[in-house]
Amino acid sequence: MEKLVPTVKHGGSGVMVWGCFCGTGLGPLVLVEGKLDRFGYIQLLEENLLPWIQRKFNHRRYFFQQDNAPVHTAKDTKAWISQKQVKMLLNWPAQSPDLNPIENMWDELQRRVRKRNPRPANKHELYAALKEEWERIPRKTYKELIDSMPRRVQECIEKNGSPTSY
Repeated sequence: MEKLVPTVKHGGSGVMVWGCFCGTGLGPLVLVEGKLDRFGYIQLLEENLLPWIQRKFNHRRYFFQQDNAPVHTAKDTKAWISQKQVKMLLNWPAQSPDLNPIENMWDELQRRVRKRNPRPANKHELYAALKEEWERIPRKTYKELIDSMPRRVQECIEKNGSPTSY
């Protein structure tokens, strides 16, 4: 699961990071410099997602989830995903934060960074704090998020797509 998100804005600045996780571990947290187009996104996946999937899963079962951001749905991105045989969670509703546990991880990461004293004073310190706090997120947190997926989907069905408690 992954997402690009502007995080922990302060003093008019922030950083954008990409990250992924599964029920048994955190993937890398990568600083995204500038505007990310489809070619930059493919490079990010090539350099970060693929090695992590290969180490973590070694051809075992997994599904990669992303939202429907334009860089995710671009023809070049889809072709790369197909060529690299990345197992995708398909037919996922657009803008479904209730069904995308990475949103909860971003919230957790933001809470952790905001609690820091002193708070990061610039983008370099902010990214360093984000990485440090990302690596401190307990396994229980991401395992529970993954384990909650069947309940999330069931509640979404019961509410006919309306917002859920997640």
